[in-house]
Amino acid sequence: MEIILLEDIPKLGHIGDIVRVRDGYARNFLIPRRKAMLADTNNIRALEHQKRVASKKLAKARGGAEERRAAIEKLELTFTQKAGETGKLFGSVTNIMIAEELARQGVEIDRHLIQTEPLKATGSFKVPVKLHRDVVANLRVVVVGEQTGEQPAPAAPAAEAAE
Repeated sequence: MEIILLEDIPKLGHIGDIVRVRDGYARNFLIPRRKAMLADTNNIRALEHQKRVASKKLAKARGGAEERRAAIEKLELTFTQKAGETGKLFGSVTNIMIAEELARQGVEIDRHLIQTEPLKATGSFKVPVKLHRDVVANLRVVVVGEQTGEQPAPAAPAAEAAE
């Protein structure tokens, strides 16, 4: 069955794409949830009109995303976290922390647009930030380890602990 997507659906397509899916998937999931509509001649004609209107909005949105990408790529965020001797962090630097630091720098970004796993080691990282479906900014994040002043107590030998 051919349908017109009304939303971006991962691994299937973007808004306005005409795709072929199994009948049950379209009838039982996509169409009732208003994620797609049947691709008949009237809907296709209406879609073409909407695409012309939307392409102007998309170009404007992409231009705004390009400006934001330039602003983000100029930044370098530095986080100081407690770390062990090997550089492994006690905890991690998450996308929430990155989004909060970006907000302090004057760039408001939804944390879901930051596409990285939590950073669990010291070093310099390039973190992708998806601003638009065609625009991805690479943010430089530096994680510095803060050595803890305390030395861990030596573990008691098993023989002494048993007494």
